[in-house]
Amino acid sequence: MNFSDIFKKTFLEGFASTDISTQYIIVALLITAAISLYIFFIYRIVTKKTFYSLTFNISLVATAIITAAIIFTIQSNVVISLGMVGALSIVRFRTAIKDPMDLVFLFWSISVGIICGAGFSGIAVVTSLILTAAIFLLAKFPVVNAPMILVVNATAPETEEAVLYAVSKHSRHYKVKSRNIAASRLDMVIEVRIKEEAALVREVSKIEGVASAALLSHDGQVTY
Repeated sequence: MNFSDIFKKTFLEGFASTDISTQYIIVALLITAAISLYIFFIYRIVTKKTFYSLTFNISLVATAIITAAIIFTIQSNVVISLGMVGALSIVRFRTAIKDPMDLVFLFWSISVGIICGAGFSGIAVVTSLILTAAIFLLAKFPVVNAPMILVVNATAPETEEAVLYAVSKHSRHYKVKSRNIAASRLDMVIEVRIKEEAALVREVSKIEGVASAALLSHDGQVTY
């Protein structure tokens, strides 16, 4: 018997199959399901997207339970765990997650499955409570109001000076983001920070040569 055979034998004996009782598995899976349902309701409460995705929220519950089951399998036998690692390595997720909070909830769900599957359900419960408190507290943190976007269409390029004068009277800060000038046309996009939105639109619309004025909100990043 050479060194390689001794090493393999020692490795397999050190990580032999571990018997996990059925009762232990059922209890751990029930705890995982309970925490994942808690994540389900928290996501439903804190989500601020226009279109709430029920399928994504259900996938959070399923992900936690499936992850816990995988951890049980890995704990039972090292040979199976190595094969499972190889099988999972070929899985590719193509769905793009654009909202960072969705990624947080997805990682939260996976972590709960791993922690409960490893037998540390108490850590999963405490972590979930602390994370929930952090999410709700930080959501109430005061932030700077997002700027508005003023779109002005005019029939004369010389109208720009009057438009900017009206904007300066009603806004604390403004910045011209786009300016398109033609022979008999002016199109402007202005980023403004204002309180009285209707007053600005009315005054800009009354300027001679302005064909239309629209004030839009956006969900992009706020620049300070």
